[in-house]
Amino acid sequence: MKKIEAIIKPFKLDEVKDALHSVGLQGITVIEAKGFGRQKGHTETYRGAEYVVDFQPKLLVEVVCADDLVENAVEAIMHAARTDRVGDGKIFVTEVDEVIRIRTSERGEAAI
Repeated sequence: MKKIEAIIKPFKLDEVKDALHSVGLQGITVIEAKGFGRQKGHTETYRGAEYVVDFQPKLLVEVVCADDLVENAVEAIMHAARTDRVGDGKIFVTEVDEVIRIRTSERGEAAI
């Protein structure tokens, strides 16, 4: 099993959710986040005062899936989240050793 973590722009969430659903993934977790990468911050003016906004609003989308779905899920996220502009985000894929469903005590792929 693998855990896919995707940092995306907030307005792309519905497209990413629909894309993951279309490849057969049912459950996702979404966490509001702030961060920056190459796009760095930008300067804004508020009531005549200039200030730097270092952190951009982002969403962290997490999904755990069977190994055979990983490539399709990654492709779906890349296609749905892409705007071809700096700051589109990143995808991280890591190994998951164990999954346990609390309610039923199911383990492994049966629990996801």
